Amino acid sequence: MRQNIFAFLIGMLWVLAAALTACIPAASTPPSSDETVTPAAIVRSPAPSLPLLSASSSAATAQDWDKCSLWTATTQLRGANIWQRIRVPALDGEELLGNGYIGPPYTQQDFDRLAALGANYVNLSIPGIFSERPPYSLDEQAQAHLSHLLEMAARANLFAVISFRSGPGRSDFTFYRDGAGVWYDPSLLIETLWSDPEAQNAWVEMWRYTAEQYRHLPHVAGYDLMVEPNANEVLFNLYNPSQFYPHYANTLYDWNVFYPRMVEAIRNVDSRTPILVGNLGSSSVAWLPYLQPISAYCLVYAVHQYAPFVYTHQSPEDGFSYPGSFDLDWDGQLERFDRQHLMNELTPLLQFQQAHHARLAVNEFGVVRWAPNAAQFLSDQMDFFEQQGFNYALWVWEARWQPWYTWGDKAMYYPFGSDPNNLQEVENELFAVILNFWKRNILRPKATQMH
Repeated sequence: MRQNIFAFLIGMLWVLAAALTACIPAASTPPSSDETVTPAAIVRSPAPSLPLLSASSSAATAQDWDKCSLWTATTQLRGANIWQRIRVPALDGEELLGNGYIGPPYTQQDFDRLAALGANYVNLSIPGIFSERPPYSLDEQAQAHLSHLLEMAARANLFAVISFRSGPGRSDFTFYRDGAGVWYDPSLLIETLWSDPEAQNAWVEMWRYTAEQYRHLPHVAGYDLMVEPNANEVLFNLYNPSQFYPHYANTLYDWNVFYPRMVEAIRNVDSRTPILVGNLGSSSVAWLPYLQPISAYCLVYAVHQYAPFVYTHQSPEDGFSYPGSFDLDWDGQLERFDRQHLMNELTPLLQFQQAHHARLAVNEFGVVRWAPNAAQFLSDQMDFFEQQGFNYALWVWEARWQPWYTWGDKAMYYPFGSDPNNLQEVENELFAVILNFWKRNILRPKATQMH
């Protein structure tokens, strides 16, 4: 959902320069990685209580401790997302996203600084490592890039979650699909994943291969199967789950049929690393009740929280405040927007957690930095996440690649403060709120000090 509105912001960038963009409680003994595991075969049993790595603990390997305990009971991971896509030279030029295969380019300094500010978790929202077009083979450049990102995260003493935005049958342009033919060539929009069984098979194989390659890294805290599944939008322009599921449940378009195949493929080669599962409807909270949990070791159901969209993605001239009264749902009527309304928006999380005894996380959330009283809005949300024991990652931590860093409108880069025209880091109330929550982090993936 966030990216649809960001299409507008991306369009602004194009005009200015170039372009933009259950829990099942953990089994007490994870199945061995060399035995075949199907979702139905994994038993439910209490989550273990194992020690985590902290700044004072000794370094350990993935076999010495249980990563699943990172996602259990209390909030232990607080951090931010990075965003990257495959660069299109004809669209992006030679500067905006750098001159590499994937951009914008992040450096060790970018990761170190995130950690130094208190974050202990980076969500790598990046291209998948299989090609977007047939024959859906390994993209060696993308894999080398992922390995480099993970190496930088390890050096910065950050936990990392691998989150694939694109891959077989899906390009990053699906997140700003309304821009096809407007600011980018329609041929760049690849969305065959939801209608091509071979693309889905390849996405499953991409995750099997990824898990096999990275399962031994102790700082890899999870695999996020797909950033914002959106078959409902791509195929049918449907945004209400009650309109989608009566017609399309148990079809090729149904995420509830697709995602268990990826879980099974991962568990066949990696019995331990947590698996993050979003839901259809771009992982929005409103669609979470329609997600069907399966029995598998250490699943974490992860939502993206940008509700109410009218507030979190408003233009600078809108002036919608928290609290305040305005049309929240495009029905032409004024509604009261306050903490109680926000808690109502988040109620499906509690209901899902209670119904399925599930682990939950908020793997993306944010608000445009110029939204009136955004600091209180974010504070109330993060306080709710803490009360429920959810891990969470803000959108977004920008690379300090100068053309990208200063070109255009950085709507959710909080160090720039509330002035939409400011593109320099300044002390500000909104970012101070975030830093105060990040200061609660005590866990790190290794004992060595940050660089």
